[in-house]
Amino acid sequence: MSTKFGTDSLVIDEAAEVARIAETIRAYAARNKRKGAVVAVSGGIDSSVVAALCVRALGAERVFGLHMPEQESSSETLTYSMKLTDSLGIDSVLEDISPILAGVGCYERRDDAIRRIFPDYGPGYKSKIVLPSVVDSDAFRLYSVVVEDPDGHQESRRLTPDAYLEIVAATNFKQRTRKMLEYYHADRLNYFVAGTPNRLEYDQGFFVKLGDGAADVKPIAHLYKSQVYALAAYLGVPSEIQERPSTTDTYSLPQSQEEFYFSLPYQRMDLCLYGLNNGVPVEEIAEATGLTVEQVERVFRDTEQKRRTTAYLHEPPTLVAEISEVGHH
Repeated sequence: MSTKFGTDSLVIDEAAEVARIAETIRAYAARNKRKGAVVAVSGGIDSSVVAALCVRALGAERVFGLHMPEQESSSETLTYSMKLTDSLGIDSVLEDISPILAGVGCYERRDDAIRRIFPDYGPGYKSKIVLPSVVDSDAFRLYSVVVEDPDGHQESRRLTPDAYLEIVAATNFKQRTRKMLEYYHADRLNYFVAGTPNRLEYDQGFFVKLGDGAADVKPIAHLYKSQVYALAAYLGVPSEIQERPSTTDTYSLPQSQEEFYFSLPYQRMDLCLYGLNNGVPVEEIAEATGLTVEQVERVFRDTEQKRRTTAYLHEPPTLVAEISEVGHH
């Protein structure tokens, strides 16, 4: 009996899934003689669910949370992440990463790149980078930078490839700095680092290599975003976090993940990706998402392109010759 493709296709048995993930976490800790887990909490849905899963697996006393805002983080970030650690009853520490970022020139290098496009950009200005929607056109999509002056006027201009790469390279300091501190605390406590990418981010390369892409265990990398929300409800993540829109919280202007990378709300993106992965006919995906067949095909092409262009993010270091483990011949 065939069932109609739609949001029901993503329904999971939350209790069984939580048990399976918890078992994987416990097995990793035991195998590697780690006493607990470090989780960077941002007040977003993914890190909240990962922290809650680690508590289920190991107990609250063996999970350590890190709040790592910086001067451009949303003012709500810390409020939400503190609410989470309080609700879970886990120890946590606040690490303001702004001084480290200033020290390596994160803000300065990014602003220099933006000035190549907006020469007046300076103190009091805010910015973000955005992509045009994938569903509207087959045109090659290029990033633009949106700048807001101190009076609140916004203007958008197309980025040159060099300026785009420099802006991204500079903002990647944020994720890499956080990861450095996660491993500091993990080393100090003899804990492992739990990563927070969901399946959309993991599949599409929406992470920074050796930044938020680095972790010892990635408990939700196999789950679509709507499944992460289902686990959040099951695990009792605070409702304010469940209702909060997903943001990148990387740029000084508010920015959704759709604007920055996915170009579609996660509910539609989940269905498109699930459909692509499971050979669902394009017509059924179009009907379930409210997109046209042509738009779904555009999403597929964009997905495949992102997989190709970000494949190196998943690659382990290349060795010239295979090195067998000591004691194995």
